[in-house]
Amino acid sequence: MREPEIELLCSQLASYYVFPDTANEIANVLRTRLAEGAYADASDDEDFAARVTEDLQSVNGDKHLRLLYSETEIPETDQESVWDAVAYRKEAELDAFGIRKIERLEGNVGLLELSLLHDAEVATPAITAAMNLLAHTDALIIDLRKNGGGDPNTVALVCSYLFDEQVHLNDIYNRPDDSTQQYWTLPHVPGPKFGGTKPVYVLTSGRTFSGAEELSYNLQQNKRATLIGETTKGGANPGERYRVGPHLKSSVPNGRAINPISGTNWEGVGVVPHIEVPADKAFEVAYEKATSS
Repeated sequence: MREPEIELLCSQLASYYVFPDTANEIANVLRTRLAEGAYADASDDEDFAARVTEDLQSVNGDKHLRLLYSETEIPETDQESVWDAVAYRKEAELDAFGIRKIERLEGNVGLLELSLLHDAEVATPAITAAMNLLAHTDALIIDLRKNGGGDPNTVALVCSYLFDEQVHLNDIYNRPDDSTQQYWTLPHVPGPKFGGTKPVYVLTSGRTFSGAEELSYNLQQNKRATLIGETTKGGANPGERYRVGPHLKSSVPNGRAINPISGTNWEGVGVVPHIEVPADKAFEVAYEKATSS
């Protein structure tokens, strides 16, 4: 009954998943589970997606690898990936481009809370405005405790305001075209920078994921920030989404991050903060340090 969806998903894994050998293992798991009837009594597409996601992640624990349920119907197009640029821009606008809070706290401490790192193509003006407003604070707290990730170009944009010189931040290997893209801080940014010498504190939690982990890891590896909170979720393999059915789409990682300093990334292990405290205590610790430095 669910064979067409499983076979299409296995095909997508074979074509795009960043680790081809693992893709074969995962496909074998899915086909075995299908034959066992593991999906036969799924109550609906949402239940089916949850069961398949558990099996997708059972081999190597890749949290980016998922089958997603979509309440709205996913149209068939001639594009391989599922992407509606117009709908996404509207979504980003309604989300205030991921900026949850921007504030100058007593003691001239800046606070920037980001819930998503939306694509730089749409988010750059908002991120630029936020960083300009915070440029003249004496210390900066970046709250990523509820941040689910986003665009590495937006990560690079944020980092560009926190260094005085160009810095090689990250590389991402892409399997489909067998290429590696480098990400650097930008040579020039609009408006004033916070700069590379004043203290920066990054708040993390077990929910901090993907691009938010990259931002944390980049700053940690370059010794530019103090990370405070909990070890992050552990997802370093970015990818695309592909149509599996009218209300189903796959999230298949086709790349992996490679930090130029460590030579590795945070996949499966998360980013370990410098100061480990429960997430709900991280702000207090950071603010105390920011006002006493």
